[in-house]
Amino acid sequence: MLRFSMTICAALLATSAASAQTPPPACTSDVHDDFDFWVGEWNVYAPDGGPYQGQNIITKVNGGCLILEDWSGASGSTGDSMNYFDPFAQAWRQVWVSAGAVIDYTGGLDETGSMALTGEIFYPANGVRAPFRGSWSPQADGSVRQHFEQQGSNGAWAVWFTGIYVRQENDPRAAEAATARGE
Repeated sequence: MLRFSMTICAALLATSAASAQTPPPACTSDVHDDFDFWVGEWNVYAPDGGPYQGQNIITKVNGGCLILEDWSGASGSTGDSMNYFDPFAQAWRQVWVSAGAVIDYTGGLDETGSMALTGEIFYPANGVRAPFRGSWSPQADGSVRQHFEQQGSNGAWAVWFTGIYVRQENDPRAAEAATARGE
């Protein structure tokens, strides 16, 4: 009986060790690449050659299953988001958290190739909630246009933020951005 128990234990340990060495499958379906155009290190500017707005570092982690955002605004604001293809909703989801607001919205690529998400923004300081939508549109020059709108209590949509993302390694205004960051 002892020999049988030892054999079972050895088999279980071998199986456990083998499964511990085999990583789970990565998120490799095409839908997991839908938001890859946003991955990178970016300087963000106001539209039409406007001033530097901040820096955003977007990384893809956990076998391609999660995209993390780390925002540092020129005014000192910060925020982070988690972005992933939600297998339950069969849609992309972003959850943004900052000291001033929490945004939770879902969606996917639209007919133009932009990532379009809709949901809600919540302001913890005053408890206000409002419908919210955002889009990330890849541009021909390699930049990305990010545009957010919030719906007011009157039902009208108003621009909340618009930024033009320029890859840091290709940014002709990189010195301006570095100076704004105090580098």
